[in-house]
Amino acid sequence: MRAVDHESPVSLHRLPVPGEDRYASLDLVNTRFTVSHGQVDLLDGTEAAHLWLVRRGLLPDRVVLNGRQSGRLRALREALRTLFAARAGGTRPPADALDTLNTALAAAPATPRLAWGADGPRRDDLPDSGNPAAAVLSQLAEDATDLLTGTDAAQLTECAAQGCTRWFLRSHGARRWCTTQCGNRVRAARAYAARKAGSP
Repeated sequence: MRAVDHESPVSLHRLPVPGEDRYASLDLVNTRFTVSHGQVDLLDGTEAAHLWLVRRGLLPDRVVLNGRQSGRLRALREALRTLFAARAGGTRPPADALDTLNTALAAAPATPRLAWGADGPRRDDLPDSGNPAAAVLSQLAEDATDLLTGTDAAQLTECAAQGCTRWFLRSHGARRWCTTQCGNRVRAARAYAARKAGSP
């Protein structure tokens, strides 16, 4: 798989898909995608994984990410892809995908606290600050759990464009593509096939 520098046009001009702004776990799943010249992995390597986390405000730049931790991040991404597919397909996911998510959830559980502000009491969960990399995995796993168990789960969809592996939240039932770019590509391919079939 081809590693891509985050300053390159491939990652900077990748159109965001609906839902990525609300769910970091959806954005994580979409760090592996396909472009015209092949597959791209924005987490390919420790430095790339660190940069992705920093750019999304999930990890302070000063925190070092090691190879084992970046491997766990990629493993969580693949587990989430499997869990999203199971949720969308109404099937039971493999146990190892659930185990990966649950292990990430337990890596650095937040501590519940009662906070009392001007508007009264509220629950406030303090993230574990002792191991920032584990806390990020736990945060992403919790985000995915909220997505998979919440009302948005019914809109979770894999793009129907051939070759596209991105997931998104449908804004309406008829939407089948993650971006207009994918939709245009599918329509152009259909038009080309129709012209080719009609030519002598």
